[in-house]
Amino acid sequence: MSDKTLAKHIEIRNRRASFEYFFLETFIAGIMLTGTEIKSVRQGKVNLGDAYCLFSREELYVRQMHISQYTEGTYNNHEPLRDRKLLLQKRELKRLVNKLTDQGLTIIPTRLFINDRGFAKLEIALAKGKKLYDKRDSIKDRDVSREMSREQF
Repeated sequence: MSDKTLAKHIEIRNRRASFEYFFLETFIAGIMLTGTEIKSVRQGKVNLGDAYCLFSREELYVRQMHISQYTEGTYNNHEPLRDRKLLLQKRELKRLVNKLTDQGLTIIPTRLFINDRGFAKLEIALAKGKKLYDKRDSIKDRDVSREMSREQF
């Protein structure tokens, strides 16, 4: 299998995000990566666990997204935790800025994938943090659905 066919199957999810937040709205954003970063992404060496998005000078950046250094990279290798610019349309950026003025809302990355054309895309969500009792309800719902699926077999 060539690198192109492997790249299409890359999908990295932030599993903890759905447990910690309610997703209000999702967006697909392009992400500006360097050469060694995209190679590491295609190898699947990305961690979205602690990542979050923030605005800086009317531009959206993702922070704390760990992309491991490329193994065959030389002195040109990238910094694993650098801020990476997200590419959205202006109307989407304005919409996010307006929504962020609401109390308790944040933007978090939920999924990183390679699209059909070979570009890395980041799915981000406008999210509201869950309270402790909401998390307990999520666990309860998940356990009930698991039991129901076991009984069907």
